[in-house]
Amino acid sequence: MRINKAGRLLIVCVITAAIAVAAWWWWQRQEALNFVRYEEFGIDMPVNYAIHGIDVSKFQKEINWDAVQQMQVDKIRISFAFIKATEGITRQDAAFKRNWQKAGEAGLVRGAYHFFYSTRDPLKQAVNFKNVVQLTSGDLPPVLDIETHNNQPPAVIRSTAKIWLEELEKAYGIKPIIYTNLKFYNTYLGDEFNDYPLWIAHYYQKERPRVDREWVFWQHSDIGRVNGIKTIVDFNVFRGDSAALMKMCLP
Repeated sequence: MRINKAGRLLIVCVITAAIAVAAWWWWQRQEALNFVRYEEFGIDMPVNYAIHGIDVSKFQKEINWDAVQQMQVDKIRISFAFIKATEGITRQDAAFKRNWQKAGEAGLVRGAYHFFYSTRDPLKQAVNFKNVVQLTSGDLPPVLDIETHNNQPPAVIRSTAKIWLEELEKAYGIKPIIYTNLKFYNTYLGDEFNDYPLWIAHYYQKERPRVDREWVFWQHSDIGRVNGIKTIVDFNVFRGDSAALMKMCLP
């Protein structure tokens, strides 16, 4: 049967429309899958990322790390944990030693962080961290948690942060991670710190944090739940697969 020109054009239009509808349906499905509500975790989880983790301090009280590691819902499980180690020049987190040991024994990838004050001597803050944290092969780089300005100008915050970062890089032989929130990074840090891996806090954003540079970790919620922890806890994702996560760690 011969089909005239108008008929062929109609067939092409129908096929094109079908492809467009299929593409729209696929796109809508992908968008819908960005976040899925899991009652077990108590939050919407960004399921487009494969590697999930938490960060903790003494405020999470005594943690059953085996229960944390064993929890799995669908394909989502906790693979890494950032643990508070120190703060300022004299403070150590009361739960760090136990959390560090038990998280490692449970098989989680560990990272330790320091809460930084630009009003305190950065070298003494670096010594505080080094005296408490012994990083070994397979641990994540040290983390500078910098999120409070203490009425200091950006120039002071940048200069003191650089001293801490450079001192810790010399000590551990690996470039530290910077943790902060979106507003603080844009206001006080900016382009001068783009060479450092970024762990960014930006809650309740669909798909990704709205930061104008590359990031490696995203703290997407501060009200999550996980087996083994009685309190709410911060949830994070890693931007990569398990091989990329291990590549970030100390060799």
